[in-house]
Amino acid sequence: MMKKIRFIIVFLISFNVFGQKETPPYTWPKESNTLEQLSKWQDKKFGIIIHWGLYAQWGIVESWALCPEDENWIDRKGYENNYFGFANDYRNIKTQFNPVNFNPEKWATAIKAAGAKYMIFTSKHHDGFCMFDSKYTNFKITDNACPFSSNPRSNVMKEIFNAFRKENISVGAYFSKPDWTSPYYWWPYLPPKDRNPNYDISKHPERWKQFVSYTQNQINEIMTDYGKIDILWLDGCWVRPLNTINKSVAEFCLYPYDQDIDMNTIVTNARQKQPNILVVDRWVQTEYENYLTPEQKTPDVALNEPWESCITMGYSWGYNPNDEFKTSKELIQLLVKVVAKGGNLLLGIGPDAKGDFDPKVYERLSEIGKWIAINGEGIYGTRPFKPYQEGKVAYTSKGDTIFAIYLPEKDENSLPKKIEVSLTDFKKVKVSLLGANAKINYKLTNKGIVLQLPESLIKANSNSAAWVFKIEK
Repeated sequence: MMKKIRFIIVFLISFNVFGQKETPPYTWPKESNTLEQLSKWQDKKFGIIIHWGLYAQWGIVESWALCPEDENWIDRKGYENNYFGFANDYRNIKTQFNPVNFNPEKWATAIKAAGAKYMIFTSKHHDGFCMFDSKYTNFKITDNACPFSSNPRSNVMKEIFNAFRKENISVGAYFSKPDWTSPYYWWPYLPPKDRNPNYDISKHPERWKQFVSYTQNQINEIMTDYGKIDILWLDGCWVRPLNTINKSVAEFCLYPYDQDIDMNTIVTNARQKQPNILVVDRWVQTEYENYLTPEQKTPDVALNEPWESCITMGYSWGYNPNDEFKTSKELIQLLVKVVAKGGNLLLGIGPDAKGDFDPKVYERLSEIGKWIAINGEGIYGTRPFKPYQEGKVAYTSKGDTIFAIYLPEKDENSLPKKIEVSLTDFKKVKVSLLGANAKINYKLTNKGIVLQLPESLIKANSNSAAWVFKIEK
């Protein structure tokens, strides 16, 4: 991911919503099976993405400190005049990394209780460190030089996927297309200059061919050796065919040569081994981007295309000891706002160097889960309903049933006596509040329906992040 500690960069990717007039339109999958899986994925609504790698040892931004670009989120304290010393020490974290508290069942239990239906895990981030047992590199958690390699659970991605599948949570593999430790991407003969290959691909086509083979081989390992995988989630949009670069991503794609890794072969091979897999080649607007992934951003209106907003629970994707987490109220309302516009929320968290989450992460997950246990009917399997959101009321739908979700202000702890909902086509309805049995009267107006809430219901249902009213014809 490209989120930084304490700084949010908004990536604008969707035509008409994010203002990128030269972004090609979304390409719907042609295969009926992929379309079916995509519809099932859209029903899930809530997922978790877990960033974990060497960067957790130092509690710094994931991978980006290894990249020699001058950006405000890259912090190399103590190495101000010694990039190569930093890079060497960073890669040597492998010899210290020993997450002895790693317990994927604990993770899976908490995330299931939160109501998440799918999980994406970082098999390899941009730094190239593999959280799985790849036979194509020794820069991995299972290498003998890594203390955790002697642990019977050292192949952490396999352990994580197994634990989550046992909880009936779909699993996806995040995989970085760029690899800043591979000698075929950053050739040791030359110093790295930026996020791109540090050599001219047109002059060294064989070296690039080796990188393509390396990338495809590692993805084939993941598709072959790690059980059923539901999503292949590819990051690093600058690794792409030159002819696919458009104005919306041009600032990230400054390398003047063709970084084509042959997505057709990657996807064909993946679906031979995983017939139902969805593929997300992020921000590369081709048939291999099965759904859109705006980062730290939600659209202003509902989209016709399938999409998820990737948003961190705190400021950081990976572990940051000084992170500040959003409140459970903020997170629940974020989920509602995303779902009301037809999307999924992919919430980002990261374990520490010992292999566990901050206690506040567990607290937030628990609080989200308690809310979803009561109100999930208005979230899962729903579709957007105009006007999507007006003021404090957001809308979702299932057939003829509409869910009007009241979103209180930060310091608003109780329901108002009246709530106006914009449902002008409804003449006679049945209204209920999820989790409550009180009768709710209503009045029809030319603007919609005014819900009239009894005092007993208001007193019995205080301090919720959001209240979900079910309105049936």
